[in-house]
Amino acid sequence: MIDFKSALCAALEKAIAALLPEGAPTAEEIGEMLTTPPDPAMGDYAFPCFKLAKPMRKAPPVIAGMLKDALPPIPDLEKAEVAGGYLNFSVSDTYYTVSVLNEIEAKGDDYGRPDFGAGKTVVLDYSSPNVAKPFHIGHLGTTVIGHSLKKLHEFAGYHCIGINHLGDWGTQFGKLIVAYRTWGSKEEVEKGGVDELVSLYVRFHEEAEKDPALNDAARAEFSKLEHHDEENIALWKWFIDLSLREYEKTYRQLGITFDYYTGESFYTDLMPAQVEKLREKNLLTIDDGASIVDLSAYKMPPCLILKRDGSTLYPTRDIAAAVYRHDTFAFDKAIYVTSAQQIMHFQQWFRVLDLMGYDWYDRCVHVPYGTVSVNGEKLSTRTGNVVLLRDLFKTAIEKVSEIMAQKNPDLPDRESVAEAVGVGAIVFHYLSNSRIKDINFMMDDALNFDGNTGPYVQYTYARTCSVLEKAGGIPEANGEYRANAAEVSLLKTLSKFESKVTDAIGAYEPMIITRYLLDVAGAFNQFYHECQILTADTEVAKAFRLRLTAAAKTVLGSALELICMKKTEKI
Repeated sequence: MIDFKSALCAALEKAIAALLPEGAPTAEEIGEMLTTPPDPAMGDYAFPCFKLAKPMRKAPPVIAGMLKDALPPIPDLEKAEVAGGYLNFSVSDTYYTVSVLNEIEAKGDDYGRPDFGAGKTVVLDYSSPNVAKPFHIGHLGTTVIGHSLKKLHEFAGYHCIGINHLGDWGTQFGKLIVAYRTWGSKEEVEKGGVDELVSLYVRFHEEAEKDPALNDAARAEFSKLEHHDEENIALWKWFIDLSLREYEKTYRQLGITFDYYTGESFYTDLMPAQVEKLREKNLLTIDDGASIVDLSAYKMPPCLILKRDGSTLYPTRDIAAAVYRHDTFAFDKAIYVTSAQQIMHFQQWFRVLDLMGYDWYDRCVHVPYGTVSVNGEKLSTRTGNVVLLRDLFKTAIEKVSEIMAQKNPDLPDRESVAEAVGVGAIVFHYLSNSRIKDINFMMDDALNFDGNTGPYVQYTYARTCSVLEKAGGIPEANGEYRANAAEVSLLKTLSKFESKVTDAIGAYEPMIITRYLLDVAGAFNQFYHECQILTADTEVAKAFRLRLTAAAKTVLGSALELICMKKTEKI
């Protein structure tokens, strides 16, 4: 479909240039202007003529008619029709049944793969949990959005570097050290792991409300940590190790790996050079003892670089990390996936990078996402109001396993399939929403396996595998075949894959792929129910329909992987 769209844009460019010698849009600009008619019966593409009304001094419907008459021949174009201020284009069925199907077969898993990322490097900073705290539903967004964006960029040819910027530094470690020495024991922490660390952290805050002096003790212990006190360093490393053991279990279930686990502490020794550069640029000013960068000229609050006691803050660490990553990886783009609550934070330190003279500052991209609440209540580790991902996954896996025991008790490797479908249900449910929207996570909705859900898509993929397995191969068949409406509709949907990938990367929005998967699954199931495949009337029809089933399997499989879901050949 991309090939036809390119031909259409080139033809429109020529037609418009003939009517408007100066200021005519380029083929690339025309491609951005093309839309999809609201009713498929109106065509596959629509070109709006409204922007041409002023320079051409004519009404849009008149311009649409003139463009139709001026169009050069376009291969595979069935018809062009004026519809108000639009010129609509219908592509011939042959384009889909021959060109698109042949392309999917020829390219296989490379079908739909753009190449605009070739030779470029992207650094992605995502997941980044705070050490000594368990994975809960609030971490799901940064983790699956970030990894899906990594998969998408890799699919488009980018060299991707995934960094888990662990929250492994800060006064919370002073609190944890005080709590451990006051109420904890090595045996209990080794046995309980992160859960025991959380219990100690929660208890610290409960006790500190009654005895505020504990907060002073915590600050003192963190100061000792900053000054490399051996005992505190040993405890800190132990807390990190315990945490990573827990996190790796969740990452395994999600199929996620990272290239680097370089947390905040990694950049501690790199911050002084950046602070000195800020001073050299005369960007630092003192405000109530703190060192800030005044951003009032950009209508932003000041960016705090150093506290009154000279200790660093998040912007200081982020600036040092960005400089290190650019110097180390020479990135073309650095993507940060964090909560929308940090939008101002990123705007501030991106601007500081600019003021410091780093001309690559505009290659840094913040990808925000909405907050998650559970049954309307805000999540908080301090109060213990969290839904742990491991518990959520366990519940989903158990429910899937129960369904499989009833419907397919002899399924081989049922436990692995139940995990793939159960975890996939949670991921799909989350990524079905626009990333920027706040989500009130309702367990019943997430684990509803009817309708537009992850299990529905994975089951559709399994259905394509089952049909092809029963067929035992695609027979050779000679002869002309005229595809029906359901078959053409499925091919039209499959032809959109590359444009959906491009759109998802451009908008940093995995939801585009999630919704597209539902479109493909819907189109395939419509075809499956309307068309006999294995018992088709003719060998020509059987061969075509098996080829179409294989094409649907290819696209479904590729798209599932792009949103961190596993392909399930049997359910």
